[in-house]
Amino acid sequence: MENDLGYLTNMSGSCNAAIVPATAIVPNTGTPSVDLPDYLRNHTPVYLPSISLNTRWDDATWILTSAFIIFTMQSGFGLLESGSVSQKNEVNIMVKNAVDVLFGGISYWMFGYGLSFDKIGSDFKSNHPFVAVGEFFVDETNPDRVGSVFSHFFFHASFATTATTIVSGAMAERTKLEAYILFSFLNTLVYCFPAHWVWDCSGWLKTMGVVDIAGAGAVHLVGGVTGLVATLMLKPRTGRFRSGADLPAMGSPTNTIFGMFMLWWGWLGFNCGSTYGISQNKWKLAARSAACTITASIGGGMTAIVLSYLAKRRKFDVTFLINGVLGSLVSITAMCALAHPWEGYVIGVVGALIACSGCFLTERLKIDDPVSVVPVHALGAIWSLLSVGIFGRQDKLAPQLIRNSGLLAGGGFHLLGIQALAIVSIGSWTAVTSFVLLKLIDVTLGLRVPLHEEILGADLVEHSINGTYDKNSREWRDRDGRLIMVVERFKKGESADELNPQDIRRLRRMSKQRASSEETMKSAFGFVRTEDSSSFDQKSDAELADDARSIDESQAAVTHRRRGMDRLRRFKMSNILGKRSSNWTPKHSANY
Repeated sequence: MENDLGYLTNMSGSCNAAIVPATAIVPNTGTPSVDLPDYLRNHTPVYLPSISLNTRWDDATWILTSAFIIFTMQSGFGLLESGSVSQKNEVNIMVKNAVDVLFGGISYWMFGYGLSFDKIGSDFKSNHPFVAVGEFFVDETNPDRVGSVFSHFFFHASFATTATTIVSGAMAERTKLEAYILFSFLNTLVYCFPAHWVWDCSGWLKTMGVVDIAGAGAVHLVGGVTGLVATLMLKPRTGRFRSGADLPAMGSPTNTIFGMFMLWWGWLGFNCGSTYGISQNKWKLAARSAACTITASIGGGMTAIVLSYLAKRRKFDVTFLINGVLGSLVSITAMCALAHPWEGYVIGVVGALIACSGCFLTERLKIDDPVSVVPVHALGAIWSLLSVGIFGRQDKLAPQLIRNSGLLAGGGFHLLGIQALAIVSIGSWTAVTSFVLLKLIDVTLGLRVPLHEEILGADLVEHSINGTYDKNSREWRDRDGRLIMVVERFKKGESADELNPQDIRRLRRMSKQRASSEETMKSAFGFVRTEDSSSFDQKSDAELADDARSIDESQAAVTHRRRGMDRLRRFKMSNILGKRSSNWTPKHSANY
């Protein structure tokens, strides 16, 4: 049997007809030589035994390094999501990102990889267009196949966990952690089938000629559609679309921007690593992929800044910038190694427009998507796959990677139709299977947290951050064990967990401002039990309304005084500088 280590298969489309030797055997000597770039070929001896004795070491290094970089995207997603949610849920969202790697990784090792790809270098192949029968509980003892199997598995494990991590942002702030753990384990089933269709030699979309180099369909469309199904099933966060309510404030805008930067450089590993090596001409494809990825993100970021300046009345909104950059990165994913830089720029600009306008659409449809999973990943992936059918062309560097040219290259609508078919098939599969999966979890464990736990925050309820909360007795205690509040189980039934609007406001206020006195606690919430009394103090609606009015008036007074002090500081500063703004006059400055 031919030595599998002497060959390299491109993961993004090259099958048996496209495999290329990683080394060449020089006639009459039997000494392997390395295929070098043109600028080194004329200045370097042909024979380099110290390098060539370990064939494909350069490709393996490239694959593993790219996978390491891709795994850092978990940190980027964690920072992006934790910064986008309220501070009372920051730790919980980071834990969910760790869960994606832990439970999503183990399921991919157990059965996900085997359902995605046939056995590498084996005589037995399922050749099934819908699902593979490959390596389950991945392991390899054959020295000739160790490098191929493990590098391929590790690289695709990073893709699989990324597809699940995308979903966590759409489910933020209202999902039970135990339900999410089960979801992250089973979501591999949703991912591995489209991965087989698109990337395995026998996949039915692959045999038709679909092009998806770095996972626009298999990763981002799967993650985006699953996120859409999840957020529709969970319904919006409490008070999210209440009339007159403002958008929830970011817990940490700095973290979101830092997360964007981590995802930005992680995407370079994501796209460039998808050439699956650097031997032969693959290093040229990797270089072009890097150039197109960066130009696409530049175009997307610039577009987002201009849109924000126009739409936000000369303000540069952080959310616009993040969605524009990430939307452009998703958009270039499908043809990153095939596009020219100017095409990458155009694709990135359109991707940013789609992502930013998609945010307005989800807001209009009242879809609660805390980190814009649907417009960035789902809509961005659709545009990414369609862009191949528009800009794609046959390439001399990778003749087997794309068989037909796109619309602008004179290839007609054939490739565009195949790409559209991939969108419909992957999107439909993901929507149906993810709905069934989430529905089963909802019936067995329950997806959404109770209302009072949502208001208190997952950091306190799930992780005992800054206090403890007992889910059985519903006792909320501080760090020193002192009882703060007991949430009563109401007469509507143990499963209802419904509070009236006054109670919701008071509980939310309590979660933000820890009251120190018992009387303040009683006025802030209608159901309180202290350590000295086991009875519940339930107030009438009129008393609750009076309490709310007095608290609101006191807070308004504090706010008014703070604003007055700000005006006074501005007034004094203008006098110090010898200037006074023509369009500003201090009001009631003598009172402060």
